[in-house]
Amino acid sequence: MSNQKLNERRVQATPGGIGVMCDFYVARAENATLWDVEGREYIDFAAGIAVLNTGHRHPKVIGAIAAQLDSFTHTAYQIVPYEGYVELAERLNELAPIDGPAKTAFFTTGAEAVENAVKIARSHTKRPGVIAFTGGFHGRTLLGMALTGKVAPYKLSFGSMPGDIFHVPFPGKTQGVTVADSLKALDFLFKADIDPQRVAAIIIEPVQGEGGFNIAPPELLQALRRVCDQHGILLIADEVQTGFGRTGKMFAMEHHAVKPDLITVAKSLGGGIPISGVIGRAPIMDAPAPGGLGGTYAGNPLAVAASLAVLDILREDRLPERAVRLGKQLQDRLDGLRGNNPAIAEVRGLGSMVAIEMHDPETGNPDADAVKRVQQKALAQGLVLLSCGVHGNVLRFLYPLTIPDAQFARALDILSDALG
Repeated sequence: MSNQKLNERRVQATPGGIGVMCDFYVARAENATLWDVEGREYIDFAAGIAVLNTGHRHPKVIGAIAAQLDSFTHTAYQIVPYEGYVELAERLNELAPIDGPAKTAFFTTGAEAVENAVKIARSHTKRPGVIAFTGGFHGRTLLGMALTGKVAPYKLSFGSMPGDIFHVPFPGKTQGVTVADSLKALDFLFKADIDPQRVAAIIIEPVQGEGGFNIAPPELLQALRRVCDQHGILLIADEVQTGFGRTGKMFAMEHHAVKPDLITVAKSLGGGIPISGVIGRAPIMDAPAPGGLGGTYAGNPLAVAASLAVLDILREDRLPERAVRLGKQLQDRLDGLRGNNPAIAEVRGLGSMVAIEMHDPETGNPDADAVKRVQQKALAQGLVLLSCGVHGNVLRFLYPLTIPDAQFARALDILSDALG
């Protein structure tokens, strides 16, 4: 079967609302390599949108799934429980940067984790309001897209959003927004739109994913912690994309002195198998009544087995430390290229969560077309890259942390050529 024939079938069988980036169809994958149905080879710097920190088909993940297949595949944990779910919760409770005893509930997708974090916060505080940030991404469900701070394509034509959701600007050098600007907007929000005593939670990504890999400054998170403590508001860290080694720590919040009340996780936790969760302070997690949390596939046995293997791999192979080394190599190369490419407005990153923002050198305006040109040139040479940012003018790099050094070096050469 050819890529062209498969694409013709896709257009006929699936809706246009599901956007597809690549013009090829994958046949198999291994670690950081993809092969399409016509035998072409690609280096994967997308990793299923940050899902594969441990690479495609890691042998230990495959082995754990195979072993679980020999036992059972599904019972619905809230009907017939199983040990793996409990063990995974115990391990995450120990690892997460939560103040005091923690508890964890599992779900299936990142959007589910976010929605349940909001449910838990509202149940605990008995308040309705939630504050998020411009540029943030929290899912495509109705509540998730209401929290998301980007209109196109996530909110276009989908009607009214749920109420009691508010946004304040996220700091960023290229956006001209300072921490002081963000906090001033938050204070004005409390005066103009919602009494802080009606706010259940503030949700923030320690490093924005879809928003452009914008890194939350330490002083912002410290100020948010003070505001939350002052008004009885919960601080939710959305670590769906930042979690599990990508930033050089198991959780990105470990880079900060402050600790959140709730953490959402998903993506790379399952090593390619769908699983998500909410980790939080035990008294908060216990607020919903029995039956208020859960889901038919929440904490599926195969996903739990894969996740336990992922945690082992991260520790045994020291992948957070490797993320720091690879990220430095990438940033050093990009910094060097920036001197010869005035279209690169900024290089930024934390560990291996690295991005470049591109603009028109003459006007300074965001340049999404430049990003597309780089993507196309790189793809023609066998390197898959993702864009992001509110204006679509940011290239993000999400290679598996297990990528071999020689392959990583080859990818950087392709990237250098694509950036001109």
